[in-house]
Amino acid sequence: MQTEQASKPRITFGTRGSLLALAQAKQVRRELAQKTELREEDIAIEVIKTSGDIILDRPLSEVGGKGLFTKEIEVALFEKRIDLAVHSAKDVATLLPDGMLLPAFLEREDTRDAFVSLKYKSLDELPEGAKFGTSSIRRGAQILRQRPDLQIVEFRGNVQTRMKKLEDGVAEATLLAYAGLRRLEMSHIAKQLIDPTIMPPAPGQGALAIETRADDDQVNEWVRTLNHAPTAAKMVAERHYLHGLDGSCRTPIAAYSTLENDQLHIFGQVLSLDGQTVYEAEVSGHAADAEEIGKELAKIIKSAAGEKFFETFEKRAD
Repeated sequence: MQTEQASKPRITFGTRGSLLALAQAKQVRRELAQKTELREEDIAIEVIKTSGDIILDRPLSEVGGKGLFTKEIEVALFEKRIDLAVHSAKDVATLLPDGMLLPAFLEREDTRDAFVSLKYKSLDELPEGAKFGTSSIRRGAQILRQRPDLQIVEFRGNVQTRMKKLEDGVAEATLLAYAGLRRLEMSHIAKQLIDPTIMPPAPGQGALAIETRADDDQVNEWVRTLNHAPTAAKMVAERHYLHGLDGSCRTPIAAYSTLENDQLHIFGQVLSLDGQTVYEAEVSGHAADAEEIGKELAKIIKSAAGEKFFETFEKRAD
């Protein structure tokens, strides 16, 4: 681990070390300094290398799933080496370790996926049989649903690594979270923004989650000033939907939620790995009932798909 600033801080953030993770942590630092008595110089950022950053030669579904991007950071939090963790909300497991809390979600960025290619302007322009790079089984399944002729190839790494892979011809195109590109000031590389009603994003995509120790009253008081209530309602619904499906990196699960006049609407999608079997449903209700809305959506989709559908993913992981 390395610490970004040497002066004695009042509070220390833990984050992954990619350019995107650091940009997100710095955004949280700025907002916390704006909304509390803390100054930016009071806040240190500590880079923690996670298993997900180290293991790049295999799909996440084979080596442990979402927790690979948070485990080491959560250990540092538990051991009080850091005071809070800044995560991409989509990377946070639906069940937190004992004693941990998510007191704030920052206002959600654009949730859409962006089509990125050095040669082609859209998914439709890709030639038949082209290689499409992604490490996300959700994106892979959605792409195959639209273009079953394409060849999905493994495509792990940060944004810069993936762009280099495109340059090297590993694939002709990929999908990246548009929110991440915006935070990196790289939105110009997006050739096409994908309609989220056709290809909904991962649950939590575009939002930042702050994780703390539940018993750290002072830090939780500061962090709660960052919470964006509409985003939090969407996250509660999407995370309970994901948990209700026993969602992991082994199952292609997507969700798209909107909130207007306290009415929360969530659209859920589950696919087979080849994208040819799809189950979709929608549930709406008052934002205050976000947890129940998410659970109800999971129940509807699980009932429609049947236990055998989900068992195929579990068997694949064994």
